Amino acid sequence: MIDIDSRVERIPDNRYNKRLLVTSGLGYTFDAMDMAIIAFVLPVVMGLWNLTSAETGLLGSSVLIGYFLGALFAGYFGDRFGRKKVIVWTLVIYSVATVFSAFATNWGQFFWLRVIAGIGTGGESAIIAPFLSELISSKYRGKYVGALSGFFSFGYVGAAVLAYFVIPISEYGWRIALLITALPIFLVIYWRRALPESPRWLESKGKLKEADQVMTEIERKVEQHIGRKLPEPTPKQAKQVVNEKGNFLTLWKKPFVKSTVMLWILWFSIVFAYYGFFTWIPTLLFQQGFAISKSFLFSIIMYLAQIPGYFTGAFLNDVIGRKNVIIAYLGLGAVSAVFMSQAESSAAILISGFFMSLFMTGTYAGIYAYTPEQYPTMVRSTGTGSASSFGRIGGLLAPIFIGYMYPIYGFLGVFLMTTGILVLGMLAVIILGEETKFKSLDQITSEKFTRA
Repeated sequence: MIDIDSRVERIPDNRYNKRLLVTSGLGYTFDAMDMAIIAFVLPVVMGLWNLTSAETGLLGSSVLIGYFLGALFAGYFGDRFGRKKVIVWTLVIYSVATVFSAFATNWGQFFWLRVIAGIGTGGESAIIAPFLSELISSKYRGKYVGALSGFFSFGYVGAAVLAYFVIPISEYGWRIALLITALPIFLVIYWRRALPESPRWLESKGKLKEADQVMTEIERKVEQHIGRKLPEPTPKQAKQVVNEKGNFLTLWKKPFVKSTVMLWILWFSIVFAYYGFFTWIPTLLFQQGFAISKSFLFSIIMYLAQIPGYFTGAFLNDVIGRKNVIIAYLGLGAVSAVFMSQAESSAAILISGFFMSLFMTGTYAGIYAYTPEQYPTMVRSTGTGSASSFGRIGGLLAPIFIGYMYPIYGFLGVFLMTTGILVLGMLAVIILGEETKFKSLDQITSEKFTRA
């Protein structure tokens, strides 16, 4: 059997790839909707349960606490048991927990149910990007995996629209909104049929017959879409290792340690800034004197900026490279945060917030493509999940920090801190990052071992 990398690399862009993108991306859409809705629920439950600013910040971090655990363990389970199984089960976890959270009667119940929902969303988010990256040729991988992250934007916009139209209608509006975000439970049936297992993962586990069967079926579908036979794959020297095994400690061995340090700093900085901004922005606007309906409307506009942010970043991944996308968008995001810190008028807040949202999400398009490329198949899911999980520490700390900082330092202090965090991530990529554009996954891994 010719190795899977060669067989994937000669597959052109086609409708099957696009269908995989949309099928996988739906998971990110509902993940984002489930995560984002908490920002709009916070102002309501803050009054309903008489929460302090610190309690509100902790509640805002609840999903991120679960996200940390979900991303960490899902990455390991994905490398051990397969990508597809973990994708399906994490979807079930977050949907069921979200349903129960809609019926919470106090702060404690709601907090813990949101943590469990976060385990599901974190696990799913950590596993889908490596899964798709293993199925797409290096010529298009940056565009597709970057565009995959763009599906988060649809979820954030959906949550903002849902909050604007549903939450204010009654005292139970926030509960109805949560129930709506749990609807993707019905995706499970479709995913079990539509998603293939990663043939790269099967190959790495020594399941060569199964890998060949899955890859042959993918090739058949691609040929059906393009209307011709695929060219013969380029023969390569047979791989010497089957049933490859790796674990968390593998990430800290010489070929990968530089990438791991760089990715952990990068993920921490962008997740801290991103979740600090989007979790608190409706509440900060409300406390700045905007009516709750106007703060929600401003938030919708800022969420809409995510769409051009993600998809311009995805497009540029295969034009200027992932590293340059991340550096440029982080730098422009930091500049936007400076302007946000100085904003006093409605127009200034709206414009600077719009561009801050655009550039932070554009960074994500680079990160989601870049991260799975840093590791071989045996630890690709573990490496991606671990970096994402470490980033969630920043995400869960950010709402808490802002909850304490805002009463003392105000709008200015919150966004100057955000600027510094974004610059930290940018420097990590400039110093430690290496470009991966147009390189096959096997080539990237081979180069790391050669340099080590």
